[in-house]
Amino acid sequence: MATKPVRIEREESFFQRMAIGLALFILFGFAQFAARGIVDYRQVPLIVHAHAAAMTTWLGLLMLQSVLAQRMDISMHRALGLASLGLVVAIPPLAIATCVTMLRLHAVPPFFAPAFFLVLVTIESLTFAGLIIAAVLLRKQRDWHMRLIIGATVILMEPALGRLLPMPLLGAWGEWLAMAVQLAAVAIVARRDIAMHGALHRATLVIGGAVIATHVVDTLLAEVPVVIRITQSIAG
Repeated sequence: MATKPVRIEREESFFQRMAIGLALFILFGFAQFAARGIVDYRQVPLIVHAHAAAMTTWLGLLMLQSVLAQRMDISMHRALGLASLGLVVAIPPLAIATCVTMLRLHAVPPFFAPAFFLVLVTIESLTFAGLIIAAVLLRKQRDWHMRLIIGATVILMEPALGRLLPMPLLGAWGEWLAMAVQLAAVAIVARRDIAMHGALHRATLVIGGAVIATHVVDTLLAEVPVVIRITQSIAG
């Protein structure tokens, strides 16, 4: 096995810790929600379990992939990455179907307007998938690949933050506080960029822009009359 340059090894070690830390944070957000008895997952529809299984599998793959990359098991890393594309493509439809089911059951979190909830789930699940697909397409450009993967995972922090932050007390500010926490995660990458390379990497700017764009688009689209009518139609 070839020895990696020290700089590359340190950078991969950083992104490995970042990926595992974000994945564990997201899993904790959902686990504590269930442990507190706020939602009885035994009673939720099957689509919710399917969505949860897909997301949990993805987070497990993320942690495994970061370990494989760090160990330079590149062939297995790439094979598993390509195989997982089917899961990535399936996540947005599962997320949207789960959202539609919750709308029909009138089980939308009370701190979200129904239209906002529909837009949030749709935009952020598609953004997640888009960043992952872009990362796979740019897999030979390691610097872009690693940062886009982290960016996609930062997008996934949103639903976990909805379960960790006191959203009912924050009102309209809750969404922007969630964005601030996500940008704080991006800032960790930015700080690493400057420490290692003396400047922000363009991919870091892209993922920061993606985080901001999702929140802005969510807020604006949720106020569009046609989106509100579609939501009302779904909810019956």
